[in-house]
Amino acid sequence: MPPLKHVSTVCANTVTLPVREAGVIAEADVLVVGGGPAGLGAAVGAADAGADVLLAERYGFLGGSATAALVMPLMSYHTQQPSPRQAGSVTLFPTDHGFGEPVIAGVLKRLVDKLVERHGAIAPTPETGYVVPFDPEVFKSVALELLDASGVRYLLHSLASGVLGGRVVEGVVFETKSGPIVIRARTVVDCTGDADIAAFAGARYVIGRERDGVTGPMTLMFRMTGFDRDQFLAYVRSHPDQWYGVHGLWDLIREATLRGDLSLQREDILLFGTPHNGEVVVNSTRITGASGIDVCDLSHAEREGRRQMDQIALFLRHYVPGFRDAYVVQSGSTVGVRGTRRIIGDYVLTADDVLQARKFNDVIARGAYPIDIHNPNGPGTIIRRLPPDEAYDIPLRCLLPRGVDRLAVAGKCISGTYEAHSSFRAAPICVATGQAAGVCAAIAALGCTSPHEVPARVVQDELLRQGANLRGMR
Repeated sequence: MPPLKHVSTVCANTVTLPVREAGVIAEADVLVVGGGPAGLGAAVGAADAGADVLLAERYGFLGGSATAALVMPLMSYHTQQPSPRQAGSVTLFPTDHGFGEPVIAGVLKRLVDKLVERHGAIAPTPETGYVVPFDPEVFKSVALELLDASGVRYLLHSLASGVLGGRVVEGVVFETKSGPIVIRARTVVDCTGDADIAAFAGARYVIGRERDGVTGPMTLMFRMTGFDRDQFLAYVRSHPDQWYGVHGLWDLIREATLRGDLSLQREDILLFGTPHNGEVVVNSTRITGASGIDVCDLSHAEREGRRQMDQIALFLRHYVPGFRDAYVVQSGSTVGVRGTRRIIGDYVLTADDVLQARKFNDVIARGAYPIDIHNPNGPGTIIRRLPPDEAYDIPLRCLLPRGVDRLAVAGKCISGTYEAHSSFRAAPICVATGQAAGVCAAIAALGCTSPHEVPARVVQDELLRQGANLRGMR
């Protein structure tokens, strides 16, 4: 039986729910909602700034999209330098451009260093294209260790469903196996990825593309093991026109399509290496026409993602050298959602800001990842890169929703356009905006003031003390 179509259709009829009570189980200076890359940055940043911090996460583990949706590797957070395009480059990591200096440090550096120390990641190098391949299971443990080291309290299996105080956020309501609960806080940081808390509080937001509300396609990521890397790379060497960076297999895709064995929704097969030699991550499913904040659409996306995954895995085994004995060892616990809501903040970051590497006096994070727009209607991906050796600034104003107080927002739902979002949604940038939002929230909570009133220079000074990279500021 197919899933229901749309919430708007299902909810044509309504019922009135009974009034209920929820126990207040904790209070904190700063409550971080969401334990993904942004949430980890926010929690550690706020705690290191001296706040009592509690992080609440919907799943039974941390890592968010990196672990629940297997969005891996961590993409490069280094400036880029042009290099000659060479078809048939033999790699499972992006190498179409040279790379310069890292533009993100702070909590991200601590996370990557710990992953590498635990043999759960490969440090960024020219050989990896400066991405960070990681093991999602090690990531889960390292995330907990980071919170423990900073003294952050955390609560898992807790799904946010509302706020106290409306536009002046006093706390958040969570649904749990123990029933509804409330956590009160002086300041809240929304790291849900979908601006859920901001929406509950009545903040203004935009969904997807400004002109029509269409969101980017979703992707169900999966890992395959039993993969013979040497055999695969030997095939690439002997077919130099069939592989470029981490993209390719065009002739094999065409052959399988003509035989009716494959109906790929994107233009190529995209493979990434991991820290394990016999393993590869496949990023090739593309689910269009679905919204990540519509439960019926999400149900459809999960089913469609697995249908595509099964077809792609079968194609790889039957057509691609190195995959004969490979099999799917893990798929995302949830489909990967590129974007839904973005708040309207005190500043809206634009594609021009990204591509012109614009600088701001209230910079609190930097990014160098390109504009990366996946066609919401089928095959096709637009890549637009920054100038060589350049990075763009993200101002503090992008983290502060207009008309709502005691709330900061971090990650892929900060204030920016649809095109700009395709860059700042990258996980390393989410960690950086999370750290900044956490620091701002901590300063506001400890000073009993509004995040909107915290001077940018005070946030910058604390971020620099924590080792963040802010364009040479000292």
